[in-house]
Amino acid sequence: MHGVDLHTHSNISDGTLSPGELVSAAIQQGIHTLALTDHDTMDGLALAEQAAQGQDLKIISGVEISSQWSRPATKKNYGVHIVALNMQNPEPLQKALDQQKQIRAERSKQICELLVPLIGQDIYAEVLAKVDQVPDRVTRTHIAKTLVEKGIVTRSQQAFDKYIKEGKKAYVKFDGLGLEETIQVIHASGGFAVLAHPTKYDLSATNIRYLIEIFAKFGGDAVELPPAIEPASTRQMVDRMIAEHGLKVSIGSDFHGDHMPWIKLGNVPSLKPGQVGIWESFC
Repeated sequence: MHGVDLHTHSNISDGTLSPGELVSAAIQQGIHTLALTDHDTMDGLALAEQAAQGQDLKIISGVEISSQWSRPATKKNYGVHIVALNMQNPEPLQKALDQQKQIRAERSKQICELLVPLIGQDIYAEVLAKVDQVPDRVTRTHIAKTLVEKGIVTRSQQAFDKYIKEGKKAYVKFDGLGLEETIQVIHASGGFAVLAHPTKYDLSATNIRYLIEIFAKFGGDAVELPPAIEPASTRQMVDRMIAEHGLKVSIGSDFHGDHMPWIKLGNVPSLKPGQVGIWESFC
């Protein structure tokens, strides 16, 4: 247990714990530095800060931003998540997130509309009920959980594999900020830009290396280390790229709660000699 977890989610996006419950769980796990990084929203931050008052826990402002990048050779767009941390002036980022929220709301409705001829029913009302009728909080995880509850699939991953992941009939691309633009708005907000889980995008090793290269070129600050369950060769590749481009590192569990029970809050990878944690740069 390192005591630092800079990638977590609450029920403000697709986690199952409220921000207050997440804070309580973090304290029980002995975490002293926690970032709430919900998808494209910082709406849970004040609740987390309130719950942490008087506790031996530092809350770091955070958000996981849906972004995209491309390779000039192929011109194919790829999705990527950038975690923004420790914003000192969140106004520029909040304006960008307001646009992201609208895109998220429209995307979720489009996915549900595409599902209608595939499953023979409209589940949008049930999906909205999961997020207290706030459309911009809907993620594909909420849609997948609804499909499970309706008996259309047996588990959430099956919903992705059959209907809503890239290449399937109900997939809708998240047309959000570009990678360079994302990093720029994070820096304009006095925050740090972290490349989240670089090995979880179904990319080839060549594309992972290229992604880290352009992330560094655009001014990114740190790369999130792969979890310990990944092959040693994967970690070694990421470590080499971090060293080559002079990047710092971040550690986070990507905790979501009950629907991903195999991911434990505070279960983060260890740094290798010479690596510098991005949290050492926080004010």
